Amino acid sequence: MTTNGYLLAARCNDLLAAGLDRINISLDSLDREKFERVTRTQTFDDVMAGIDAAHSSRLRPVKVNAVLVRGLNDDEVEAFAAFARERDLIMRFIEFMPLDADRAWTRDLMVPAAEVYRRISARWPLVPIPNERSETARKYKFTDGRGEIGLIAPVTQPFCGHCSRIRLTADGKLRTCLFSKEDHDLKFLLRGGASDGEIAGEIRAVVEEKEKGHRINEPGFVPPSRTMVFIGG
Repeated sequence: MTTNGYLLAARCNDLLAAGLDRINISLDSLDREKFERVTRTQTFDDVMAGIDAAHSSRLRPVKVNAVLVRGLNDDEVEAFAAFARERDLIMRFIEFMPLDADRAWTRDLMVPAAEVYRRISARWPLVPIPNERSETARKYKFTDGRGEIGLIAPVTQPFCGHCSRIRLTADGKLRTCLFSKEDHDLKFLLRGGASDGEIAGEIRAVVEEKEKGHRINEPGFVPPSRTMVFIGG
């Protein structure tokens, strides 16, 4: 499950009882003021308590995701890495993509994954962790301690050719890419009494038409109409 963590501390045990065994928690700043500016909430303490609750539970792995934005939280790269080491977490750094609700994305606001790697490895040596071709993150462990980092670089190091991800939105739409120009409605099947075979057939047909790439780096790129908050994740 991917969550903003607001209610995680209170609901962690119930989620475990329901069968949850791994979790991703969004945390775009370790600074309270920045966190509140980004999220437009005053839930910093709740999120931190949620991270601690997850780490104290049997949930594994516990991943914490941060989207880096130049001039906002790019000065916290080393602090995030230290956070992962102190708590023995997986800290994932995600390049800023043109999916933000404010439509503020520009390439100069994006912090390349290569820069994040250079800064962290200059302070703490890193060792690559083998990964499957379809994984979105390139993973590293610290040679001298606990914790792990992951670098997700869809802008500077696209992995479209190996991507096996599809996404079902809260309103029943299947998306084969975050940057898809259209959704594929599964709700009418899910709510219309379709058999598992019929649903599987529709999903298979949609996936067979999956885009070759997101086109962020092409001159004619147009951001999708739905931003990340409406897509989910």
